[in-house]
Amino acid sequence: MELLDVYSFDRVPTGRRLRRGEPLGPGEYHLVVHICVFDRAGRLLIQRRSPEKRSWPGLWDLSAGGCAQAGESSQAAAERELFEELGLEADLSHTRPVLTINFETGFDDVFELERELEPAGLRLQAEEVAQARWASQDEVCALLGEGGFVPYSPDFLSLLFDIHRHGAGLRGKEAEL
Repeated sequence: MELLDVYSFDRVPTGRRLRRGEPLGPGEYHLVVHICVFDRAGRLLIQRRSPEKRSWPGLWDLSAGGCAQAGESSQAAAERELFEELGLEADLSHTRPVLTINFETGFDDVFELERELEPAGLRLQAEEVAQARWASQDEVCALLGEGGFVPYSPDFLSLLFDIHRHGAGLRGKEAEL
């Protein structure tokens, strides 16, 4: 049984926990994480969701992701999801998300890593992940257009590639407070 922390509108833990799949009440939110693994060439490691997955079975998705469990920070949740789904270890304890998305029932922290690896050498979690491979931005957009990718906004996917290439915001002296 997977327990999730319940957060307020302002992302403050309420002290309440619920089982995954239980409905949230009004003004209650939960925490989700996604991890985008890029290589030096700017390709994104994508995973094909297991055909047994309840949502979007068999579609390609970002490198890893899922709900934060009760008591986990978003960094700890991202580390756990990355290891569980792909067998990749990462220390994100001093890493902030490159992006946080507020959605109807929660908060989604998106982390970015750069790694050089062979997808064939990954240890995939069979009940979650059927396959993993590198994909360029054009390939991801083509998969999305063909209905083969989880239906994210094309602008969101482009933003992820842009953040990897250029950073998440202003750079240089003007960016300093």
